[in-house]
Amino acid sequence: MRWLSVIAGVALLALAIAAVTRVADTREGLVAEIVTLLGALAGVSLLIYGLTARPRPQVAAPTRPGPLLATPRGRSSRDLLLGAAGIALALILLGGLAISGGLLWAAFGLALLFPMVAGCVYLCLRYLRASRPD
Repeated sequence: MRWLSVIAGVALLALAIAAVTRVADTREGLVAEIVTLLGALAGVSLLIYGLTARPRPQVAAPTRPGPLLATPRGRSSRDLLLGAAGIALALILLGGLAISGGLLWAAFGLALLFPMVAGCVYLCLRYLRASRPD
């Protein structure tokens, strides 16, 4: 399922890139712009899902009945990497908005990017908290 999502995401991104060449100030150009935006949104969503989803654990039948003890699993360094990359991407995007559009656009961009930044900070803090020796 993950590889199917990656392939579908790449195909939708290719469709969006092809539709960019048709954007114009006509009715057909507006339709091409909508196809570009929606295709890119769906493509990026599927691509992110396909690249970051973890495989489901296979549940094997227990050999003998007994109490199941939950073993805490440490966070992987992938959480820290994804969180740091997301924060860096947000800073690059906000810097570009501040340079090209001014501080008002940067504030608007920060409002739009706030859920992403909060999720990235959460990933970094979870990793640091889990890897801290008690």
